[in-house]
Amino acid sequence: MATLSVKSRADCLEALVRSSRCAVSLLSNIRYRMFSGSDVEEEKSSHFGFQAVSEKDKTQKVYRVFENVASSYDKMNDVMSFGIHRLWKDRLVRVLNPPAGTKLLDVAGGTGDIAFRFLNHVKRKKLPQSKVKSGSTDSHVTVCDINKAMLDVGQKRAQTFFHSSGISWIQGNAEELPLSSGSFDAYTIAFGIRNVTRMEKALSEAYRVLAPGGRFLCLEFSEVQNSLLACAYERYSFDMIPVMGHIIAGDWESYQYLVESIRQFPDQEEFAEMIENAGFSNVTYENLSFGIAAIHSGFKL
Repeated sequence: MATLSVKSRADCLEALVRSSRCAVSLLSNIRYRMFSGSDVEEEKSSHFGFQAVSEKDKTQKVYRVFENVASSYDKMNDVMSFGIHRLWKDRLVRVLNPPAGTKLLDVAGGTGDIAFRFLNHVKRKKLPQSKVKSGSTDSHVTVCDINKAMLDVGQKRAQTFFHSSGISWIQGNAEELPLSSGSFDAYTIAFGIRNVTRMEKALSEAYRVLAPGGRFLCLEFSEVQNSLLACAYERYSFDMIPVMGHIIAGDWESYQYLVESIRQFPDQEEFAEMIENAGFSNVTYENLSFGIAAIHSGFKL
């Protein structure tokens, strides 16, 4: 009977080892596909300014942006907009025109700009204490922001401006509000929704927490309607705002993101359609400063 040489035996052994490795690799691949292949949904993508990122990464990156800019946020708003943002926010509260007893939820309002305006508006009106949809006679605003640093700034401002009553502060995500359904008469969000990872989810949450008859108002940067102004605004935004951020806040990148996030935000008509898709009725918008910003409105009927 023929016998194998030492070399032939070694070759056979090597071939057997290779075959075993291939079999193990094949079985591992089959196992992976069975338990994780088509059944595992790929991580959804989003955008951070002009960068394509995962939804998880966007949430973390946006958090760091506002953590970095919190202490200079209000000052930079004044500088970047030449103070016009104050007029836009005043207009937002006038459009809301809250009666005494209104329960307002202000989302992404950590520094308190809208909350303080709301309380001052109700105080100035001095209307008879008439019950509103939530059934209470005391006006109150709940400020919800995902970023603790922004909330810290707002709470310090509240102490300075003697707004200690009629206001509460909670840390929470606009996409998963830690609040009961139907518990607010009005919902406002100013220059915040474009930073949300899943806008559709945030709009759905806004609808959920509003009482029947409640109103949704969003103040956000939008699409400039005048072509000449749009060109000038584009140059100003990209050439000047990051530079201002670097000089005043020591942070170029955060303000580069803010400029890019404005360009990524849907135009007036597209965003109005998103609000309608969330369930809101009587959806309208009002352009401010030729469309640099817009106030979007909708009702939960």
